[in-house]
Amino acid sequence: MNKEAIIGVLGAGSMGSGIAQIGATQQHNVVLVDLNSEALAKAEKSLNKILARLVEKEKIDEATAAAIIGRIKFSENINDFADCGVVIEAIVENVDIKRKVFAQLETIVNDKCILASNTSSLSIASIAASCNNSERVIGIHFFNPAPLMPLVEIIPAVQTSDATTTTARALIDGWKKVTVQTKDTPGFIVNRVARPFYGEALRIYEEGVADFATIDWAMTELAGFRMGPFTLMDYIGNDVNYTVTETVFAAFYFDPRYKPSLTQKRHSEAGWYGRKSGRGYFDYSENAINLEPNKDEVLGKQIYKRILAMLINEAVDALFLNIASKEDIDLAMTKGVNYPKGLLAWADEVGLDNVLAKLEDLFNEYGEDRYRPSPLLRRMVKEGKAFYVN
Repeated sequence: MNKEAIIGVLGAGSMGSGIAQIGATQQHNVVLVDLNSEALAKAEKSLNKILARLVEKEKIDEATAAAIIGRIKFSENINDFADCGVVIEAIVENVDIKRKVFAQLETIVNDKCILASNTSSLSIASIAASCNNSERVIGIHFFNPAPLMPLVEIIPAVQTSDATTTTARALIDGWKKVTVQTKDTPGFIVNRVARPFYGEALRIYEEGVADFATIDWAMTELAGFRMGPFTLMDYIGNDVNYTVTETVFAAFYFDPRYKPSLTQKRHSEAGWYGRKSGRGYFDYSENAINLEPNKDEVLGKQIYKRILAMLINEAVDALFLNIASKEDIDLAMTKGVNYPKGLLAWADEVGLDNVLAKLEDLFNEYGEDRYRPSPLLRRMVKEGKAFYVN
């Protein structure tokens, strides 16, 4: 898709305005549509502020900033998508609403226009089914903040044509993003594989093994993650993270591996969403004093090895079920959520036999299906194989 193609973005929230910024920065004319005039005004103000900051930091000059904002049309009229080559939807995570919107979009755009959803976990097949020409529907999932995060998941539905997939991926590659292709299953790669980072950390807390601060310390200082699970959940928002967990849990027919946590539910119900509400697992109010972590390395290693084994098992199972290639799974986790290493490469490093032994210990101790090792992990240990080095 050439630079002359007009890019449509539906939804002027932080994700939609971020995608609009990327498209305009890459020389496309962009139509950013939101039916809420206040949301549009807020998006325009925010984009001007972001571009001014980039000028201040000497990342771009004033003429470039003016050109970028000048390429974005802010509109309350969905019919302004009529001449777009691709429309990317970035609205509320509700499949029924998305289906209605896609059915409407199809009556507005031309026959060759690609219709894409930025959903983080919903079925692309279900969204595509709302269109008469479902072959042109695809998932293009950016990560927040979209202009800064390099990863984009490309998700063809069972109905999506090869031509649509090729064109969509080439477009996003041309925007200097790192693309990975994933099967249309709940959570795709990142939001599926990352579940134990939150879920097992919450479980460890609920068992009384360690508090929030200690678990975060173990995962950052000992395991090398950029943020601990509780700091990250507070950053994402406990309301958002809990909803994604519930969605993935239900979508996997209530597989116990994805079971939500009552601790997170109660925090969400209390309005303790994290940074945006001033209180989450940690207190973000002025002069707040949070507990110091227990820096016992024996305890810390016990914590991070348990969470890491669960993460690796999830990545191995994603490969076992052909969700994506091993390279794309590792790329997704390092570029999408800043993991210190790709999980399959990490498995090779710590030893697949050690990962399996840890999971079997947990399974034997708890007798819960959430700790069942992936058949592929068992098979590879039995055959003495590794993911990258044999």
